[in-house]
Amino acid sequence: MPHDATPPLGATRRRLLATALFGGAAVVAAPKFAWGQAMPHAARIEQLIAAMTIEEKAGQLNLLNDPFRFRPQSVNPTDGEGDPARVTAEIRAGRIGNLFNGVGAETGREIQRIAVEESRLKIPLLFAADIIHGLFTVFPVPLAEAASWDTDLAYRTARAAAVEGAASAIHQTYAPMVDVGRDQRWGRVVEGAGEDVLLNNLMAVARTRGFQGERGLADPQALLATPKHIAAYGAAEAGLDYNTVDISEAQLKEVYLPPFKAAFEAGALSTMSAFNDINGVPATGNEWLLTDLLRGEWGFEGFVVSDYTSEQELIAHGFAADGRDAARIALLAGVDMSMVSGLYLEHIPDLVASGDVPMAVVDRAVRRVLSVKAALGLFDDPYRGTSVERERREVGTAEHYALAREAGRRSVVMLKNDEGLLPLPKSGKRIALIGPFGPSLDVFGPWTIWGDESKRVSVEQGFREAMADPSLLTVVEGSGVEDALDGGVEAAVAAARAADIVVLAIGESQGMSAEAQSRADIVVPPPQQALAEAVAATGKPVVVLLRNGRALELSGAVRDAPAILVTWFLGSEMGRSVADIVFGDFAPDGRLPVSFPQLSGQQPFYYSRKTTGRPASSRDEGYKAQFREVGHDPLYPFGHGLTYGAVTYGAPSVGGGVLPWDGSLEVSVQVANTGRRAASEVVQLYIRDRVATMTQPRQLLKDFKRVEIAPGATETLRFTLRREQLLFVGRDLEWTVEPGEFDLWLAPSAEVGEPVRFRLER
Repeated sequence: MPHDATPPLGATRRRLLATALFGGAAVVAAPKFAWGQAMPHAARIEQLIAAMTIEEKAGQLNLLNDPFRFRPQSVNPTDGEGDPARVTAEIRAGRIGNLFNGVGAETGREIQRIAVEESRLKIPLLFAADIIHGLFTVFPVPLAEAASWDTDLAYRTARAAAVEGAASAIHQTYAPMVDVGRDQRWGRVVEGAGEDVLLNNLMAVARTRGFQGERGLADPQALLATPKHIAAYGAAEAGLDYNTVDISEAQLKEVYLPPFKAAFEAGALSTMSAFNDINGVPATGNEWLLTDLLRGEWGFEGFVVSDYTSEQELIAHGFAADGRDAARIALLAGVDMSMVSGLYLEHIPDLVASGDVPMAVVDRAVRRVLSVKAALGLFDDPYRGTSVERERREVGTAEHYALAREAGRRSVVMLKNDEGLLPLPKSGKRIALIGPFGPSLDVFGPWTIWGDESKRVSVEQGFREAMADPSLLTVVEGSGVEDALDGGVEAAVAAARAADIVVLAIGESQGMSAEAQSRADIVVPPPQQALAEAVAATGKPVVVLLRNGRALELSGAVRDAPAILVTWFLGSEMGRSVADIVFGDFAPDGRLPVSFPQLSGQQPFYYSRKTTGRPASSRDEGYKAQFREVGHDPLYPFGHGLTYGAVTYGAPSVGGGVLPWDGSLEVSVQVANTGRRAASEVVQLYIRDRVATMTQPRQLLKDFKRVEIAPGATETLRFTLRREQLLFVGRDLEWTVEPGEFDLWLAPSAEVGEPVRFRLER
């Protein structure tokens, strides 16, 4: 769905809550349960709570790794408790209510059987998993997909991931990640939608709806979405993962909270607390954040799960004295479910007995968890998703792989294409594919646990399939990712000299751009940079394929290459997706969701920064807000991306130039394609409030539209601007806007074009 066709978020949330949580206003009778009688879900939940021992209540709030379906992984440390016999006994005793990161229908059925047939109260387990950008079929990493600027695509890939997960006995995904990422040193930028608030909001909504579907959470193909990590995790100081966050409440409300609110209004009934502290209070122990704001102001009705041992980490924060204190603080703050640490199971009975935690607080958390289990239909069908036949039918389908290929090519961003070097011909030219990522099967990207490795497609394979004569392709690694190879550069230079065109496949491995992978220097690793310099010295035309999970500083031969494509980590079909673009079967139409800096030291760096009182207009000015080594401009700006067409913009029109307080203003621009190929252009609308009682960003994205333009054609793009799009958080921390003058851009990126002016009048 185009983003401007998205239904109102509030209406969607009301509809989902009405139909997903207990069948709406009507009470739906449930099948026979523990006491042999039919009961409405709400009444059943209250009877369960009344019948539970305190240990069983703590068990419903206890989440552990799934030891039955465990697959070796690098995304989480082990909890040291992965003993199937012990976990079986704990489930039977009602001391575990939830498991995560185990996948598989057959075993899932047996695990659930223990809970619903052998435990005293027969409460079904909730199965969750880190399904971030696909399950068996792997789609582009979220940052790459955000480069498509296509919410319909994000919806469809999330929907496909949900279908595969739900068929594999999974009920909940720990996604989408909706943290705004403005410091490219932070490794988890790769999991989100980049630096802009609007793009993050729209992707959060699309992914939430995609995971949960349109027929309610009880639908067999739905997954419970879990927007994470609340909140401001992306604002960690120095881009250092898990680091402290110290920001104003106005910035928190304007930048870091809106994507969460958008996801909740789209129907998400779970969220995950963040590792970081916010202004001295860890998010997992932050009552203002998780209770006053989330539940009180926003009316969130789902449950909060801690991140991996984040409640235990309150001790290391210096915010809790010991495990008992940490459990008390987190529970009172509003964390309903404890992930892995076991602190809730261990300490809740004593905390309640001593009066340090009221029983009502525990009951409230249990009620939230059970209510979401009911919304998922687990009380009606605890064995949902445990059909082996369905799993075989719905996992890894040809349709999903076709979608992965489409999503991959839609995510590629062309930064540069001097003299039309791209697309490359499929025949008649000798091509040297040089670099560690030519033959590499490192295509999935981080946070891929269950991807089918037998179906990964390398760039080399994609090229060989696309070329009329694959014998004209020579493949040489030249270097490792972070280490030189003996004789590698020499072999690469020889291959380059023998070729007509060099394609240089370089960048980051998936392990370099992920959780706990902050980088102080966001450059192409030195051995690969040396390889690029040596190959460029041959004088052959070079196409650079960047594999990356963040914006990078580009220098030397990489920066100067005549053609550069950002190919990110595109998932299962990466090689074919890249070949589709390189050989011209499809034109690139991605746009950057992050600004590429000129130097790493510019971080944190984003287009919507403020001007300061001394803005620099040139490098020759002194005593201005700029670095000695470089200006404050990007190498490639947010929103930038080229295609194989040649697109030009006319001057924007702002109608009468006045936006009435309770009315609208139509703005428009003509966009022409003077090239010989069709162009897919993303027209972006930015505004700046010229004078306000709070200093404002130099630009803010307020809308965008994609248009297909035939060769020689001109299209007129029209946007409707309303006062609500101009709001900012005022001194009283409330959303407001003031009459006055605004600048407006209709442009292909955040750094192109001259603004026109309009007035907002009461």
